[in-house]
Amino acid sequence: MLRGRGPVAGARIGACAGRRQTLGAEKPGHAGSDRAFRTRRQGYADADKSHRPRPVCRQPTQRGAGQVKPHARISAALRDANAAGKTGLVPYITAGYPDKDLFIDTLRKIAAVADCVEVGVPFSDPMADGVTIQRASQQAIASGVSLRWILQQLEAAGDLGVPIILMSYLNPLLVFGYEQLADACLHSGVCGFIVPDLPLEEGDDFRAALDGCDLALIQLVTPATPPERMKILCAASKGFVYAVTIRGITGGAKALPAEVPAYLDGVRAIAEIPVCAGFGIRSAEQVASLGRHADGVIVGSALVEQLEAGNDPTDFLTALR
Repeated sequence: MLRGRGPVAGARIGACAGRRQTLGAEKPGHAGSDRAFRTRRQGYADADKSHRPRPVCRQPTQRGAGQVKPHARISAALRDANAAGKTGLVPYITAGYPDKDLFIDTLRKIAAVADCVEVGVPFSDPMADGVTIQRASQQAIASGVSLRWILQQLEAAGDLGVPIILMSYLNPLLVFGYEQLADACLHSGVCGFIVPDLPLEEGDDFRAALDGCDLALIQLVTPATPPERMKILCAASKGFVYAVTIRGITGGAKALPAEVPAYLDGVRAIAEIPVCAGFGIRSAEQVASLGRHADGVIVGSALVEQLEAGNDPTDFLTALR
């Protein structure tokens, strides 16, 4: 699936790899490791992209997806939930936490209840995440979880029945290599990405690699996003628009602000794809309330806490609906 080491910042993005290869073991500091370097200071955002062709993915369609494009699978799953009278449910877990050996078993349980699943790639400095997910990331990294390991596990698991979305900070993606990553995703059931530290204006290379393979790059908006900026982000997003409900980091236990319903209504009025609300969602009452103003909800820290306590995720997620 992979052909050599992936490009780092400033490298030319070419076509998606055309020949399937096996994801090999990684070495520290090589593609797929979690070795950090400073993002957006390596020159990739300033490079001349005028000569770069759009990547063309030559890989077969994802397993079990028919002819539906990967990013369209995400939107379709949420719309199907709405058509059935339910709010779309997108649980988040940190890959390999709390037990690396049970990652796929846990993921299967969650997928059986969810419409999509967001899988977090552990990172040493998860700036958008609260204490719960920070702790989960640290333990997962200590146990050897990396982006490459996650893709290996997902590929070996086969079809999980729902679209998988990877939530990752930028550094692991840069180190892995954009076109190699996009190619690997098609064999791993991954349909798209959420990258909270990648501004729209600095994501051309990554977006081009994903677009060439019909993968989603989900954009985030917040209550503080100006209206014109909101339109740009909604138009650029694929799969769904991630509407952050609170200012700050994930995992807040406080009540959601009173202005959230009107804010979500405003995002839905702009977006042509589903809108999912995220941050601070942990109860069935919140899911029911937000479901009147959003197509789906993302439940992260509350689920990670359940897993941390040794509870079955199925019971918790089923109770939310």
